[in-house]
Amino acid sequence: MARQDMDRPAGRRPTVKDVAKLAGVSQGTVSNALSGMRGVDPVTRQRIDQAVAQLGYVPNLAARRMRTGMTHAIAVMTSMPAAVSAGSSRLGFLMEIAASAAIHALEHNSALVLVPPVADPATALRNVAMDGAIIIEPQRDDAFLSLLRQRGLPTVVIGQPAQDDLPWIDMHYSETAEMLLSHLLQQGSRRIALIIGASQRVSQGITEQVYHAQMQRFGIAPRVIRVPEVEGEEGAYRVTRALLQQDPGLDGIFAPVDAFASGVMRALREEGRAVPGEVRVVTRYDGLRAREERPALTAANLHLDQVAAMATRVLMDLIAGREIAHCTKGPSPSLVIRDSSAVQGG
Repeated sequence: MARQDMDRPAGRRPTVKDVAKLAGVSQGTVSNALSGMRGVDPVTRQRIDQAVAQLGYVPNLAARRMRTGMTHAIAVMTSMPAAVSAGSSRLGFLMEIAASAAIHALEHNSALVLVPPVADPATALRNVAMDGAIIIEPQRDDAFLSLLRQRGLPTVVIGQPAQDDLPWIDMHYSETAEMLLSHLLQQGSRRIALIIGASQRVSQGITEQVYHAQMQRFGIAPRVIRVPEVEGEEGAYRVTRALLQQDPGLDGIFAPVDAFASGVMRALREEGRAVPGEVRVVTRYDGLRAREERPALTAANLHLDQVAAMATRVLMDLIAGREIAHCTKGPSPSLVIRDSSAVQGG
């Protein structure tokens, strides 16, 4: 290898051709290995990596982009408003997905762009180039989805989309809702309210269906309160105080959105209601809000690091033109029982 390196004129920048010659492979194989978009066997990749290191080869990214049309960047985006995705929630659900996706994107030589909720995605992203996107639990008429379709960009959805025309990662909405509601019922709650977002997201629609089925099964009158997502914690706080005054016998609350659960807990404290002695509370996502609440909230471990890894792999395969499954089953949720619902001896 050293001798072949010496054959290159001094001062000339090493090229893909030099790397290929030193590694004993074709230039196309080197390009595939460096781009991460096509499979190269580990032994060959190791030879290429050694040649790159020995030659000090640095790819010309601008030239590659002009040649291939690839930006080597993917985006993670959500339309969930800041009122429910900021604060501790921002450090939880969204960032847990983004951090894992970023790691796995780098394995494919791509960077990750985290796109926060914006009022006008088309304007905000008009100069942002990307090869594809992961969108988290979009609304029925999600502006981000519309933009991605207009651009014709490969897209993977985390969670079930309203329109089943995109590849998606199954987040087990029914299983999660059934698990959390069954826990409340097992702990003795018999007057359970559901405080849910008012937007048209499949996660909320399925959760509500499961709630009604469970309440009917146990002969419990349903109490569904919808809160606009833009109102976040404050909106949930307001409706919970009103609910407690209307129904003093309420003994269970399922607030799937963790920001809503924080508002619920604040209202219960101000109303002097003991948790879990008088009212038991559960939420969907085991994030910072759930862990930092006092008492800490019973929640579901959604294994978002694995979900994000799956979504990134599917997106990279989609970008590369490889065959993919339309729906990929994510890991099943697991119940994390904490003091907000665990009655002593229950």
